[in-house]
Amino acid sequence: MNTIDLRQAIILRVKDKSNEELSDIIQDSIGADERALPGLGVLFEMIWQDSSANEQTSMVGSLHRHLHAGDSADAAGLGHS
Repeated sequence: MNTIDLRQAIILRVKDKSNEELSDIIQDSIGADERALPGLGVLFEMIWQDSSANEQTSMVGSLHRHLHAGDSADAAGLGHS
């Protein structure tokens, strides 16, 4: 009996999709049920591995900005509780 892990199952699910279909899968998964998170993680892993050091630095910077976007408002007492 052959068993495949979650990563392999996700890759097989999207392997033959067109660019438009891949975009739709990502868009539909963003903000969706938490069950979509492992799939997004696998897709991000593939993007990360295929990215240059400069692209990786840019992605990390974007993530950092996103994570800290509300910090100045929070520090001023204007953040959401």
